[in-house]
Amino acid sequence: MKLSIGDPAPDFTSTDQNGQPIKLSDYRGKKVVLYFYPKDDTPGCTAQACSLRDNYADLRAAGYEVLGVSVDNQTAHQKFIGKYDLPFTLVADTNNQVVEAYGVWQEKAMYGRKFMGIVRTTFVIDENGIITDIITKVDTKNHAEQILK
Repeated sequence: MKLSIGDPAPDFTSTDQNGQPIKLSDYRGKKVVLYFYPKDDTPGCTAQACSLRDNYADLRAAGYEVLGVSVDNQTAHQKFIGKYDLPFTLVADTNNQVVEAYGVWQEKAMYGRKFMGIVRTTFVIDENGIITDIITKVDTKNHAEQILK
């Protein structure tokens, strides 16, 4: 499924880093930065998370809630949050339900080998649950600035 700006953001139910249920619909009435990243504690994903962490006050001042999504489990998310002092929620999409709903689970290639994985993508969602921006060319080191532009 290919999502576009103006589409309703697909609702989902999953678990956060603490094993607590999380639903996108719980954030209705708030703007949401829903960012999908390949793997906890890898160089690009760490740079991206730290950009969001370092600019978290500005993102919050602009009215954004930040949710990161990967297929890593709760334990990996807890370690990632602890190691880098991340102030936002990470969704443990271990059954690939959320990545599939957003169309970011795609075939990738590295060193001639093909595999399925998350294509780094950020969806900016308004208070009514409508996608207002889709960032596909993520600058991991300056990601917060891309969102706040």
